Amino acid sequence: MAGTTGNEDFVVIPSDGEEDADFGMTRPNIGLITNRLFGVDDGNAENSFTTEDVIKGMEDDEGETGGMLDEMLRHKGDMNEDTNYGELGKEKNPFDYEEDDDDDEEYDELAALGGRSKQSKDTSSSNSRKSGLGSWVEEGQRRIRSSEVSYRMNYLTCVAAIGGFLFGYDTGVISGAMPPLKRAFDLTTKQEEVVVSSTIFAAFIASLWGGSLNNTFGRRIAVLFSASVFTFGSLMLSIAWNYSSLIFGRVVVGIGIGVASLTTPMYVAEIATPSMRGTLVTVNGLLICFGQFSAGMVDGLFETFDENDGWRFMLGLAAIPSVLMFIGFLYLPESPRWLAMAGKSGEALDVLRTFRDTDREAQEEMVEIMDSLATDVSMEDEDIDSRSGSNVSIEMSGNVGLTGSGTKKSSFSQIFDMLSDAPTRRALFLGCGLMVLQQLSGINTVMYYAASIYEMSQFNEKTAIWLSGFTSLAQVLGVGMSIRLVERKGRRTLVLTSLFFVTLSLCGLGLSFYLARISSSQVEAINDEQCFSQPAKVWDGVTANCYDCVQIDGCGFCAGVCAAGNDIGPFDDGVCNFNKGDEWIFGACENRYGYMSVFFMVAYLLSFGIGMGPLPWTINSEIYPLTHRSRAVSLSTATNWIGNLVVSSTFLTIASPSILTTYGAFWLYTALAILGWCWLYCVMPETKGLSLEEIELLFRKDEDTSVEDLVAERETFIT
Repeated sequence: MAGTTGNEDFVVIPSDGEEDADFGMTRPNIGLITNRLFGVDDGNAENSFTTEDVIKGMEDDEGETGGMLDEMLRHKGDMNEDTNYGELGKEKNPFDYEEDDDDDEEYDELAALGGRSKQSKDTSSSNSRKSGLGSWVEEGQRRIRSSEVSYRMNYLTCVAAIGGFLFGYDTGVISGAMPPLKRAFDLTTKQEEVVVSSTIFAAFIASLWGGSLNNTFGRRIAVLFSASVFTFGSLMLSIAWNYSSLIFGRVVVGIGIGVASLTTPMYVAEIATPSMRGTLVTVNGLLICFGQFSAGMVDGLFETFDENDGWRFMLGLAAIPSVLMFIGFLYLPESPRWLAMAGKSGEALDVLRTFRDTDREAQEEMVEIMDSLATDVSMEDEDIDSRSGSNVSIEMSGNVGLTGSGTKKSSFSQIFDMLSDAPTRRALFLGCGLMVLQQLSGINTVMYYAASIYEMSQFNEKTAIWLSGFTSLAQVLGVGMSIRLVERKGRRTLVLTSLFFVTLSLCGLGLSFYLARISSSQVEAINDEQCFSQPAKVWDGVTANCYDCVQIDGCGFCAGVCAAGNDIGPFDDGVCNFNKGDEWIFGACENRYGYMSVFFMVAYLLSFGIGMGPLPWTINSEIYPLTHRSRAVSLSTATNWIGNLVVSSTFLTIASPSILTTYGAFWLYTALAILGWCWLYCVMPETKGLSLEEIELLFRKDEDTSVEDLVAERETFIT
């Protein structure tokens, strides 16, 4: 120290020979103050503290203020052998001293008798100063650790959410890539359907198999596998040379999407804290929507600048985010819950410590996980291990696992056990039902066929393509709102609210198509028999207006006449008098209610994004017991993919005039959404703010066999 002021409690602490610019010329002499706090003789050079001693003690401390002070004491010698300041939490620490009336009365009584108490007011004041120092250091360490935990969680979420981006990108990119693919490989209608459905079917199969992959090798390895497969598939698509290689690439990409779509939400849910879990998992849904929007923009750009080979870039660019996801996951740990299930409780606790604000919080969560595993194992295995009792002990430095009797069961046996467990069966019914309802409410109908829907609203092709691209931003906005609200309002509230407005939007979409039909120009004459009528189930099929006319293949409308023709004009030159300004309409009639379709499309996507889009994935990632979680999420994800395949492959058929018509199809989805809302209102619990282990209890009923009953039966048998 360079020198002292007139007051011995303060010193000048220069920096490189200059005065400290941040704090001024003087600071408290921390060493001197500490000596007085501990009652040490300032003149005793061997035992007294210096400012450097205190700072060194702070820097050496690894998390506990008492531990820091204990190190300081050992550094200069044990000042008081009866006081161990490192045993915080075990006994009352002197730094936690609080004055109360009893202490005051005792001191007053001793003073009145002329006695002298060892715990006098001076000692109390000293303890208060000690408490201030300890609290200051402890708060600083807590903030540093909290900041580090927040950084790790944000990194983990961003990397994991790339899986959602890949899901969304592939969903959206094929729409714009299909026209150039059709030209490049001369695809038939059937082959086009195979190109689209091959990825969906592969994702369905992969999601079923992905549960076993997750159970056997862990969440992290499953994501690395999916990223590798997706990268290979994308590169394969970018160099496809014929129809067969194109299908092969689409299948490979589907496998990667299928595994990633079930693993990444589950991985984030198993690491996130209960207060952040809903928000972080919902980010995955946001990236799905953003991926769909990005695909639309990429399609438009490459279609504009390279009509012939632009599709190679559209499909191949997906390799970039998949490589980033692979690299990112190399630096992420395995899920602590999978590690615990695999018998690696020591590693699981280490992971929890890096993602929790305090060690106590990590240890308490580890106890919950082990208790949950003990319960799950006991419920599915009559040969209950002694570790599955109510008092679960955890050797924090060791590797303790709960694996039942230790006999590895086949996949079919595990699925049978899962379906035989009543609480898991109830959760699975809710999870799969949510996924089916998500598809039956028409989302992928809207996403795959947005441009076609706008064309059905009588917009021309170019306008329809740009409208479909930009209106998808409404869903991105909706998911952004969901992220903000999911931990405030809860999953149940957002899902029910979202589905309510989705229902209204679907009804409005159907109404806009119906009004477009009945308000279009009336047909006064029909000059070709093929244009007179068309097959129909819910209406008479007779051509009455322009809307009906252009729905018939090979027919168009001009000056009140429905006539046979093509996109150039009618086959009968006498139908239209172009010199008088007659217009030949072949595909899209004038529609005064087109704005209404756009409005309800935006309202639909916004409402869907708030709840029904991301939250079924969030809920499915958190409602299943740990021992069945991988397979249950696998089954619910497969349900989503098969629903996707069925709905997307039937929309154009049921929306045709010969079946339900466009407005009839949307009203069908409206009816299904109403039924779904009533069902969810009755069966869906709220999971906001609960740990994964607490959520398990929501699906358990009084009549279910308890662990205690199974233990009692075992003890009775042994007796």
